[in-house]
Amino acid sequence: MTAITPACQLLERQSEEYRDWLWVAPPMDPWLDDHPGPVWSADLAICQAWRARGATVYDDLSPAIAAVPGAVLFWPKAHALGEWWLLALCAQLPKGTRLQIVGENQGGIRRVLKVLAALGLGCRKLDNARRCTLFETRLGPVGLVPDDAWTSFEALGLRLVSHPGVFGHGKLDAGTRLLLDNLPASSEFAGRKVLDVGCGDGVIAAWLAARGAEVTAVDSSLFAVEATRRTLAANALSGSVLQGDVYAALPEDARFDAIISNPPFHQERAIDRGPAARLIREAPGHLEKGGRLTLVANAFLPYPDLLEAAFGGFDILADDRRFRVYRAIRRR
Repeated sequence: MTAITPACQLLERQSEEYRDWLWVAPPMDPWLDDHPGPVWSADLAICQAWRARGATVYDDLSPAIAAVPGAVLFWPKAHALGEWWLLALCAQLPKGTRLQIVGENQGGIRRVLKVLAALGLGCRKLDNARRCTLFETRLGPVGLVPDDAWTSFEALGLRLVSHPGVFGHGKLDAGTRLLLDNLPASSEFAGRKVLDVGCGDGVIAAWLAARGAEVTAVDSSLFAVEATRRTLAANALSGSVLQGDVYAALPEDARFDAIISNPPFHQERAIDRGPAARLIREAPGHLEKGGRLTLVANAFLPYPDLLEAAFGGFDILADDRRFRVYRAIRRR
């Protein structure tokens, strides 16, 4: 099949067959369907798609990877996340394994040269086209380990554990702060079943758990799932953390007193409102009668129509012109 993403269009030009190579953090692209090989990704949708066609899927942060002739790393928008993937590959694959790194120029792929030099790894440029560049190196031992990428910081009286692959890495997002500032008094959450959709580094889940809520948190990113687990543990709090697409990981009969979310609307640089739309549309089916959906979103996003259709009405709890906090109640 023909490649549709710029990075895969550049790979399509190469003479390398990529037979049995490891694909690392790849995009959704039909060209990859014709290149069998294992995949390593922290993205649930990617893992599900590759697993559906019978590929070997590594969906752990430190998997035992079988020997491969080479690997291709798709450089992410987050520069620090790309560094983590490099460290992880050096830790998981044998010395001397070929590694090609491809990415869009506006996504910072050219910085790979400095990153590899700092790690003591050589590099050569193989090609550039479609506003992308392709580099190649060989893996070897480096002085850092992947776990060094994890950081922690204090916010709202909590210790938050963060990773470069997680939304708002290393800081409290302004929208999340506005959301938490406008939630009910802490006593209203004691003993209540609450769901955090798109949990990120776990700040919402930990804030709720600290107020006595019985918390379930979900995110499609394995980095976010691990970050939330670490955040809860760092604060001696309990909660269930699941990897899943919006409500997909929950039991069919799961019902909550509240759903609270700062839902994502970006996939890399593209806007993707699909998860937030499903969050709103399907929320009544996961709430007890009288249960509330409270979410924060950029003010320009068209969520009022979705909330009106799903709940028959909603309130705006806060609006600072950049973000809005919405609340909708299941009446029936």
